[in-house]
Amino acid sequence: MAIPPGDPAVTETGRPLTVMDVGGTTLRVGTFDVRGGGRLSDVARMRVDGMDRHPGRPVPVLQRQVVDQIVREAERRAGARPGPAPAALAVAFAGPVARDGTVLGAPTVWGEGGEPLPLREILSARLAVPVLVVNDLTAAAWRYGTESAVPFCLLTVSSGIGNKVFRDGDVLLDAEGYGGELGHWTCDRSPDAPPCDCGGRGHLGAIASGRGVLAAVRRAAAADPAGYARSAPARAGAADPLFLGNPEIAEAVRNGDPFTTAVLRSTLVHLAAAVGAVFASIGIRRYVLMGGFALAVGERYRELLVEELVRQGCFGLSAAQVDAMVVLGEDDDDHGLIGVGRLMGRRLAAHREKVTL
Repeated sequence: MAIPPGDPAVTETGRPLTVMDVGGTTLRVGTFDVRGGGRLSDVARMRVDGMDRHPGRPVPVLQRQVVDQIVREAERRAGARPGPAPAALAVAFAGPVARDGTVLGAPTVWGEGGEPLPLREILSARLAVPVLVVNDLTAAAWRYGTESAVPFCLLTVSSGIGNKVFRDGDVLLDAEGYGGELGHWTCDRSPDAPPCDCGGRGHLGAIASGRGVLAAVRRAAAADPAGYARSAPARAGAADPLFLGNPEIAEAVRNGDPFTTAVLRSTLVHLAAAVGAVFASIGIRRYVLMGGFALAVGERYRELLVEELVRQGCFGLSAAQVDAMVVLGEDDDDHGLIGVGRLMGRRLAAHREKVTL
Protein backbone atom coordinates (compact mmCIF):
# COMPACT_ATOMS: atom_id res chain seq x y z
CA MET A 1 0.00 0.00 0.00
CA ALA A 2 1.56 3.29 -1.08
CA ILE A 3 0.61 6.18 1.23
CA PRO A 4 1.54 9.69 0.07
CA PRO A 5 3.93 11.33 2.57
CA GLY A 6 2.17 13.81 4.81
CA ASP A 7 -1.28 12.90 3.50
CA PRO A 8 -3.65 14.56 5.99
CA ALA A 9 -6.13 11.75 5.52
CA VAL A 10 -3.80 9.41 7.32
CA THR A 11 -1.84 11.69 9.63
CA GLU A 12 -4.93 12.90 11.47
CA THR A 13 -5.98 10.81 14.43
CA GLY A 14 -9.51 9.90 15.33
CA ARG A 15 -10.81 9.39 11.81
CA PRO A 16 -12.51 6.06 11.09
CA LEU A 17 -11.76 3.55 8.37
CA THR A 18 -14.25 2.02 5.99
CA VAL A 19 -13.65 -1.74 5.96
CA MET A 20 -15.04 -4.28 3.51
CA ASP A 21 -14.96 -8.04 3.16
CA VAL A 22 -15.75 -9.24 -0.38
CA GLY A 23 -16.72 -12.92 -0.39
CA GLY A 24 -18.11 -15.29 -2.97
CA THR A 25 -21.66 -14.67 -1.78
CA THR A 26 -21.68 -11.69 0.57
CA LEU A 27 -20.20 -8.19 0.68
CA ARG A 28 -19.74 -6.95 4.24
CA VAL A 29 -19.18 -3.26 4.96
CA GLY A 30 -18.36 -1.65 8.29
CA THR A 31 -16.75 1.29 10.06
CA PHE A 32 -13.60 0.61 12.06
CA ASP A 33 -12.18 2.90 14.75
CA VAL A 34 -8.51 2.05 15.23
CA ARG A 35 -8.27 3.74 18.62
CA GLY A 36 -8.31 1.67 21.78
CA GLY A 37 -7.49 -1.58 20.03
CA GLY A 38 -10.12 -1.12 17.35
CA ARG A 39 -13.90 -1.14 17.34
CA LEU A 40 -16.14 -2.34 14.50
CA SER A 41 -19.56 -0.73 14.07
CA ASP A 42 -22.38 -0.11 11.60
CA VAL A 43 -21.92 -3.41 9.76
CA ALA A 44 -24.09 -3.99 6.69
CA ARG A 45 -24.28 -7.14 4.58
CA MET A 46 -25.50 -7.53 1.04
CA ARG A 47 -25.24 -9.94 -1.82
CA VAL A 48 -22.06 -9.40 -3.82
CA ASP A 49 -22.51 -8.45 -7.50
CA GLY A 50 -20.52 -11.48 -8.67
CA MET A 51 -21.33 -14.77 -10.31
CA ASP A 52 -23.45 -16.01 -7.40
CA ARG A 53 -25.93 -13.24 -8.19
CA HIS A 54 -25.34 -13.10 -11.95
CA PRO A 55 -24.42 -16.60 -13.14
CA GLY A 56 -23.25 -16.84 -16.71
CA ARG A 57 -22.05 -13.27 -17.15
CA PRO A 58 -18.52 -12.83 -18.59
CA VAL A 59 -15.69 -12.36 -16.12
CA PRO A 60 -14.83 -8.78 -17.24
CA VAL A 61 -18.45 -7.76 -16.72
CA LEU A 62 -18.51 -9.29 -13.25
CA GLN A 63 -15.22 -7.61 -12.38
CA ARG A 64 -16.64 -4.20 -13.32
CA GLN A 65 -19.81 -4.87 -11.34
CA VAL A 66 -17.88 -5.85 -8.22
CA VAL A 67 -15.61 -2.79 -8.47
CA ASP A 68 -18.59 -0.50 -8.99
CA GLN A 69 -20.33 -2.02 -5.99
CA ILE A 70 -17.28 -1.47 -3.76
CA VAL A 71 -17.01 2.16 -4.90
CA ARG A 72 -20.72 2.75 -4.46
CA GLU A 73 -20.76 1.35 -0.93
CA ALA A 74 -17.60 3.26 0.06
CA GLU A 75 -19.12 6.53 -1.18
CA ARG A 76 -22.38 5.76 0.58
CA ARG A 77 -20.54 5.07 3.83
CA ALA A 78 -18.55 8.30 3.50
CA GLY A 79 -21.67 10.39 2.94
CA ALA A 80 -24.06 8.68 5.35
CA ARG A 81 -22.29 8.92 8.71
CA PRO A 82 -21.95 12.14 10.75
CA GLY A 83 -18.54 13.56 11.52
CA PRO A 84 -15.36 13.45 9.46
CA ALA A 85 -15.21 11.31 6.35
CA PRO A 86 -13.39 7.97 6.61
CA ALA A 87 -9.61 8.29 6.43
CA ALA A 88 -9.07 5.24 4.25
CA LEU A 89 -10.61 2.11 2.76
CA ALA A 90 -9.41 -1.38 3.67
CA VAL A 91 -10.68 -4.32 1.62
CA ALA A 92 -10.43 -8.04 2.36
CA PHE A 93 -10.95 -9.93 -0.91
CA ALA A 94 -11.66 -13.60 -1.60
CA GLY A 95 -8.80 -14.70 -3.83
CA PRO A 96 -5.02 -14.48 -4.12
CA VAL A 97 -3.87 -10.86 -3.85
CA ALA A 98 -0.37 -9.59 -4.69
CA ARG A 99 1.47 -7.23 -2.37
CA ASP A 100 0.50 -4.26 -4.56
CA GLY A 101 -3.23 -4.98 -4.15
CA THR A 102 -3.74 -6.72 -7.50
CA VAL A 103 -6.35 -9.50 -7.35
CA LEU A 104 -4.76 -12.37 -9.27
CA GLY A 105 -7.92 -14.47 -9.39
CA ALA A 106 -11.27 -14.79 -7.67
CA PRO A 107 -12.94 -18.13 -8.52
CA THR A 108 -15.70 -17.77 -5.94
CA VAL A 109 -16.45 -14.15 -6.92
CA TRP A 110 -16.29 -14.11 -10.73
CA GLY A 111 -15.34 -17.67 -11.64
CA GLU A 112 -12.70 -19.10 -13.89
CA GLY A 113 -10.14 -16.98 -15.70
CA GLY A 114 -10.07 -13.26 -16.28
CA GLU A 115 -7.15 -10.86 -16.26
CA PRO A 116 -5.53 -9.83 -12.95
CA LEU A 117 -7.42 -6.87 -11.52
CA PRO A 118 -5.35 -3.96 -10.07
CA LEU A 119 -8.04 -3.34 -7.48
CA ARG A 120 -6.06 -1.13 -5.09
CA GLU A 121 -4.95 1.12 -7.94
CA ILE A 122 -8.48 1.39 -9.35
CA LEU A 123 -10.08 2.14 -5.98
CA SER A 124 -7.40 4.66 -5.02
CA ALA A 125 -8.01 6.59 -8.23
CA ARG A 126 -11.79 6.51 -7.98
CA LEU A 127 -12.10 7.28 -4.27
CA ALA A 128 -9.06 9.52 -3.70
CA VAL A 129 -8.25 7.98 -0.30
CA PRO A 130 -5.53 5.53 0.75
CA VAL A 131 -6.62 1.97 -0.01
CA LEU A 132 -5.41 -1.39 1.27
CA VAL A 133 -6.43 -4.61 -0.52
CA VAL A 134 -5.43 -8.00 0.90
CA ASN A 135 -6.70 -11.55 0.70
CA ASP A 136 -9.66 -12.18 2.98
CA LEU A 137 -7.87 -14.91 4.93
CA THR A 138 -4.80 -12.72 5.31
CA ALA A 139 -7.09 -10.11 6.83
CA ALA A 140 -8.82 -12.61 9.09
CA ALA A 141 -5.47 -13.93 10.29
CA TRP A 142 -4.65 -10.45 11.59
CA ARG A 143 -7.73 -10.59 13.80
CA TYR A 144 -6.23 -13.55 15.66
CA GLY A 145 -2.57 -12.64 15.12
CA THR A 146 -2.93 -9.46 17.16
CA GLU A 147 -4.39 -11.46 20.06
CA SER A 148 -1.85 -14.28 20.45
CA ALA A 149 1.84 -14.85 19.84
CA VAL A 150 1.29 -18.59 19.21
CA PRO A 151 1.78 -19.55 15.54
CA PHE A 152 -1.41 -20.82 13.93
CA CYS A 153 -3.05 -21.81 10.67
CA LEU A 154 -6.40 -20.20 9.95
CA LEU A 155 -8.77 -22.41 7.94
CA THR A 156 -11.97 -21.14 6.40
CA VAL A 157 -14.69 -23.45 5.14
CA SER A 158 -17.41 -21.47 3.39
CA SER A 159 -18.12 -20.95 -0.34
CA GLY A 160 -14.57 -22.19 -0.85
CA ILE A 161 -11.66 -23.24 1.32
CA GLY A 162 -8.64 -21.15 2.15
CA ASN A 163 -5.92 -20.99 4.76
CA LYS A 164 -3.24 -18.69 6.05
CA VAL A 165 -0.33 -19.39 8.38
CA PHE A 166 0.53 -16.66 10.89
CA ARG A 167 3.98 -16.96 12.40
CA ASP A 168 6.62 -14.57 13.76
CA GLY A 169 4.23 -11.62 13.65
CA ASP A 170 3.13 -11.88 10.04
CA VAL A 171 1.20 -13.94 7.48
CA LEU A 172 3.39 -16.25 5.39
CA LEU A 173 2.98 -15.09 1.78
CA ASP A 174 5.22 -14.27 -1.12
CA ALA A 175 5.17 -10.90 -2.87
CA GLU A 176 2.73 -12.08 -5.54
CA GLY A 177 0.22 -13.34 -3.01
CA TYR A 178 0.89 -17.06 -3.34
CA GLY A 179 0.39 -19.19 -0.28
CA GLY A 180 -2.69 -20.12 1.68
CA GLU A 181 -4.70 -21.61 -1.19
CA LEU A 182 -5.23 -25.14 0.12
CA GLY A 183 -8.65 -24.99 -1.48
CA HIS A 184 -6.97 -25.41 -4.85
CA TRP A 185 -4.85 -28.41 -3.87
CA THR A 186 -5.80 -31.27 -6.20
CA CYS A 187 -6.76 -34.11 -3.87
CA ASP A 188 -8.88 -36.17 -6.32
CA ARG A 189 -7.28 -36.86 -9.70
CA SER A 190 -10.05 -39.02 -11.13
CA PRO A 191 -11.49 -37.77 -14.45
CA ASP A 192 -14.97 -37.35 -12.95
CA ALA A 193 -13.77 -35.49 -9.84
CA PRO A 194 -16.02 -32.59 -8.73
CA PRO A 195 -15.42 -29.35 -10.67
CA CYS A 196 -13.97 -26.34 -8.88
CA ASP A 197 -15.09 -22.74 -9.41
CA CYS A 198 -11.61 -22.00 -10.80
CA GLY A 199 -12.14 -24.42 -13.70
CA GLY A 200 -10.06 -27.27 -12.31
CA ARG A 201 -11.27 -30.60 -10.97
CA GLY A 202 -10.79 -32.47 -7.75
CA HIS A 203 -9.64 -29.47 -5.73
CA LEU A 204 -10.11 -29.52 -1.97
CA GLY A 205 -12.54 -26.61 -2.17
CA ALA A 206 -14.68 -28.45 -4.71
CA ILE A 207 -14.95 -31.39 -2.33
CA ALA A 208 -14.94 -30.06 1.24
CA SER A 209 -16.20 -26.46 1.08
CA GLY A 210 -19.80 -25.61 1.90
CA ARG A 211 -20.62 -25.73 -1.80
CA GLY A 212 -18.67 -28.97 -2.12
CA VAL A 213 -20.51 -30.66 0.75
CA LEU A 214 -23.86 -29.57 -0.68
CA ALA A 215 -22.95 -31.07 -4.04
CA ALA A 216 -21.75 -34.25 -2.30
CA VAL A 217 -25.03 -34.64 -0.42
CA ARG A 218 -26.95 -34.25 -3.67
CA ARG A 219 -24.76 -36.88 -5.35
CA ALA A 220 -25.26 -39.22 -2.40
CA ALA A 221 -29.02 -38.66 -2.57
CA ALA A 222 -29.06 -39.56 -6.26
CA ALA A 223 -27.04 -42.72 -5.56
CA ASP A 224 -29.15 -43.76 -2.55
CA PRO A 225 -32.68 -42.30 -2.86
CA ALA A 226 -34.05 -44.51 -0.10
CA GLY A 227 -31.31 -43.52 2.31
CA TYR A 228 -31.82 -39.84 1.55
CA ALA A 229 -35.59 -40.20 2.00
CA ARG A 230 -34.90 -41.28 5.61
CA SER A 231 -32.56 -38.35 6.25
CA ALA A 232 -33.47 -35.39 8.43
CA PRO A 233 -33.46 -32.84 5.55
CA ALA A 234 -35.80 -34.98 3.44
CA ARG A 235 -38.18 -35.53 6.36
CA ALA A 236 -38.07 -31.80 7.13
CA GLY A 237 -39.35 -30.85 3.69
CA ALA A 238 -36.44 -31.08 1.23
CA ALA A 239 -37.65 -34.31 -0.38
CA ASP A 240 -36.03 -33.17 -3.62
CA PRO A 241 -32.30 -32.64 -2.90
CA LEU A 242 -32.23 -29.86 -5.47
CA PHE A 243 -34.11 -27.76 -2.92
CA LEU A 244 -31.58 -28.58 -0.21
CA GLY A 245 -29.26 -25.87 1.14
CA ASN A 246 -26.29 -25.67 3.49
CA PRO A 247 -28.36 -24.44 6.47
CA GLU A 248 -30.39 -27.67 6.33
CA ILE A 249 -27.22 -29.76 6.07
CA ALA A 250 -25.57 -27.95 8.98
CA GLU A 251 -28.65 -28.41 11.16
CA ALA A 252 -28.89 -32.09 10.26
CA VAL A 253 -25.24 -32.75 11.16
CA ARG A 254 -25.56 -30.83 14.43
CA ASN A 255 -28.54 -33.04 15.31
CA GLY A 256 -26.73 -36.27 14.47
CA ASP A 257 -28.42 -37.20 11.18
CA PRO A 258 -26.57 -40.33 9.92
CA PHE A 259 -26.95 -39.63 6.18
CA THR A 260 -25.60 -36.08 6.09
CA THR A 261 -22.96 -36.84 8.73
CA ALA A 262 -21.61 -39.71 6.65
CA VAL A 263 -21.31 -37.44 3.61
CA LEU A 264 -19.54 -34.76 5.63
CA ARG A 265 -17.13 -37.35 7.03
CA SER A 266 -16.21 -38.39 3.48
CA THR A 267 -15.25 -34.82 2.58
CA LEU A 268 -13.23 -34.35 5.78
CA VAL A 269 -10.90 -37.15 4.72
CA HIS A 270 -9.32 -34.70 2.29
CA LEU A 271 -9.37 -31.68 4.63
CA ALA A 272 -7.68 -33.72 7.35
CA ALA A 273 -5.00 -34.80 4.88
CA ALA A 274 -4.34 -31.13 4.08
CA VAL A 275 -4.10 -30.20 7.78
CA GLY A 276 -1.81 -33.15 8.38
CA ALA A 277 0.45 -31.99 5.56
CA VAL A 278 0.71 -28.48 7.03
CA PHE A 279 1.55 -29.95 10.43
CA ALA A 280 4.12 -32.39 9.03
CA SER A 281 5.80 -29.77 6.84
CA ILE A 282 6.10 -26.74 9.14
CA GLY A 283 5.03 -27.94 12.59
CA ILE A 284 2.05 -25.66 13.18
CA ARG A 285 0.25 -26.89 16.31
CA ARG A 286 -2.85 -24.65 16.30
CA TYR A 287 -5.64 -24.63 13.68
CA VAL A 288 -8.45 -22.07 13.91
CA LEU A 289 -11.63 -23.04 12.04
CA MET A 290 -13.86 -20.32 10.61
CA GLY A 291 -16.14 -19.75 7.63
CA GLY A 292 -19.90 -19.81 7.30
CA PHE A 293 -20.29 -23.55 6.82
CA ALA A 294 -17.83 -24.76 9.46
CA LEU A 295 -19.18 -22.38 12.09
CA ALA A 296 -22.79 -23.22 11.18
CA VAL A 297 -22.09 -26.88 12.00
CA GLY A 298 -20.07 -25.70 14.98
CA GLU A 299 -18.50 -27.98 17.57
CA ARG A 300 -19.62 -31.09 15.72
CA TYR A 301 -17.58 -30.00 12.69
CA ARG A 302 -14.49 -29.63 14.88
CA GLU A 303 -15.11 -33.04 16.46
CA LEU A 304 -15.48 -34.80 13.10
CA LEU A 305 -12.32 -33.18 11.74
CA VAL A 306 -10.38 -34.19 14.87
CA GLU A 307 -11.66 -37.76 14.57
CA GLU A 308 -10.39 -37.95 11.00
CA LEU A 309 -7.04 -36.37 11.94
CA VAL A 310 -6.61 -38.96 14.69
CA ARG A 311 -7.55 -41.76 12.29
CA GLN A 312 -4.98 -40.59 9.74
CA GLY A 313 -2.40 -39.74 12.39
CA CYS A 314 -0.33 -36.63 13.06
CA PHE A 315 3.22 -37.87 13.48
CA GLY A 316 4.30 -37.78 17.12
CA LEU A 317 1.01 -36.44 18.52
CA SER A 318 -1.45 -38.23 20.78
CA ALA A 319 -5.21 -38.09 20.22
CA ALA A 320 -5.49 -35.62 23.09
CA GLN A 321 -2.85 -33.36 21.54
CA VAL A 322 -4.61 -33.44 18.16
CA ASP A 323 -7.88 -32.55 19.85
CA ALA A 324 -6.27 -29.60 21.62
CA MET A 325 -4.74 -28.13 18.48
CA VAL A 326 -8.04 -27.65 16.57
CA VAL A 327 -10.28 -24.82 17.78
CA LEU A 328 -13.30 -22.93 16.48
CA GLY A 329 -12.92 -19.26 15.60
CA GLU A 330 -15.20 -16.55 16.91
CA ASP A 331 -18.81 -17.30 16.07
CA ASP A 332 -19.49 -14.17 14.05
CA ASP A 333 -19.16 -12.96 10.49
CA ASP A 334 -16.68 -10.18 11.18
CA HIS A 335 -13.29 -11.87 10.84
CA GLY A 336 -12.22 -10.10 7.65
CA LEU A 337 -13.60 -6.72 8.71
CA ILE A 338 -11.85 -6.69 12.07
CA GLY A 339 -8.63 -8.14 10.70
CA VAL A 340 -8.30 -5.74 7.76
CA GLY A 341 -9.15 -2.83 10.06
CA ARG A 342 -6.38 -3.84 12.48
CA LEU A 343 -3.89 -4.34 9.65
CA MET A 344 -4.73 -0.98 8.08
CA GLY A 345 -4.46 0.68 11.49
CA ARG A 346 -0.95 -0.74 11.91
CA ARG A 347 0.07 0.45 8.43
CA LEU A 348 -1.29 3.95 9.05
CA ALA A 349 0.39 4.16 12.45
CA ALA A 350 3.70 3.11 10.93
CA HIS A 351 3.28 5.76 8.25
CA ARG A 352 2.46 8.48 10.78
CA GLU A 353 5.56 7.56 12.76
CA LYS A 354 7.73 7.74 9.63
CA VAL A 355 6.26 11.14 8.69
CA THR A 356 6.87 12.43 12.23
CA LEU A 357 10.47 11.25 12.16
